[in-house]
Amino acid sequence: MDVLVLNCGSSSAKFAVIDPATSKEEVSGIAQRLGSPDASLDWKRNGEKASRPIPGAGHEAALRAVGELLNQLGLTEELVGIGHRVVHGGSKFSGSMAITPEVIAKVEECIPLGPLHNPPNLVGIRIAQELFPELPQVGVFDTAFHQTMPPVAYTYPVPHEWLETHGVRRYGFHGTSHRFVAKQALQLTGLSPENHRLVTAHLGNGCSCAAVRDGKSVDTTMGLTPLEGVMMGTRSGSIDPAIIGHISGALNKPADQILDALNKKAGLLGVSGLSNDMRTIEDAAAGGHERARLAFDLFCYILAKAIAALVVPLGRLDALVFTGGIGENSVAVRERTVAHLGFLGLTIDPQANATHGRSQHGRVTEEMRPQALVVPTNEELMIALDTAEIARRS
Repeated sequence: MDVLVLNCGSSSAKFAVIDPATSKEEVSGIAQRLGSPDASLDWKRNGEKASRPIPGAGHEAALRAVGELLNQLGLTEELVGIGHRVVHGGSKFSGSMAITPEVIAKVEECIPLGPLHNPPNLVGIRIAQELFPELPQVGVFDTAFHQTMPPVAYTYPVPHEWLETHGVRRYGFHGTSHRFVAKQALQLTGLSPENHRLVTAHLGNGCSCAAVRDGKSVDTTMGLTPLEGVMMGTRSGSIDPAIIGHISGALNKPADQILDALNKKAGLLGVSGLSNDMRTIEDAAAGGHERARLAFDLFCYILAKAIAALVVPLGRLDALVFTGGIGENSVAVRERTVAHLGFLGLTIDPQANATHGRSQHGRVTEEMRPQALVVPTNEELMIALDTAEIARRS
């Protein structure tokens, strides 16, 4: 009994077929570089990788190619549902939902809030409905987990009619990942499901942190869009908004071009001038590259400040959870960040940190309370679990 998970981005479409009962991944892959002559469909099954060209394919053609591949692999007969990652659900969804015409209409209403992501998400839904009309389709929303934030956490100090008329508020993202690793952390630490205080740090090319109290998100670093918050691979994170007007005038460029640069040319890439990949930054910094060193130091400093700030709505810290590509793999980022947070009672365990906490149930610090730990994220499995549960009830 498998679930097909679809994650349609602006220029790619990721997919996986997962058995939610066993967590086994039957196949996973990505259709990437969509719209270009180099577009390809790449997948992995039973540890073996394969690829085929789909030159010029957009999302629709790519998704049909995924459907053909699954038929060829004999994986369509066991499907019980299709789970779709939907990036922006605004304040309209507080949990995963069976997709209906009403749900699609609400996702369309959120396009102004997620103009790069919601349209391809909707294409994925439409093509999946066409290919698998008999299967239930489920939307799993990045923003849903954070809908438990109180008004004091999601309200911007701007004219209130902006909120009432235009939906200007903080929504948060990476909710599926934050929800998954928070649950895993409870199992690893033995913390009470009814009484715990976590900060979860999802660190990849996109980065966000969340304050999780008793299983609910009470604050997070991303806002109206995924641009707000901590420093990221190519995104600036939070800056003085007056910078946009200042640089727009200085360069004689429209504000949308400045925003584009803040999304695609800032962060680790912008500060280092080298790369948005933390591995490249760390190697260059170790070799004496000054701007790479600054990018690394700045990333960890901003991250630590954000983590410390999220302890305020929690009242105490039981565990700090590192996840995502950087969070799970960068020994140096965890070490430097935890060093900034010593006043909270966190002290890195160098040996445990070097092995990503594998020998200590994820723990990379010396003290048991509070502790920092590494928890690998699995958003696809979380989507598959939600989809299977909703399909079972339908």
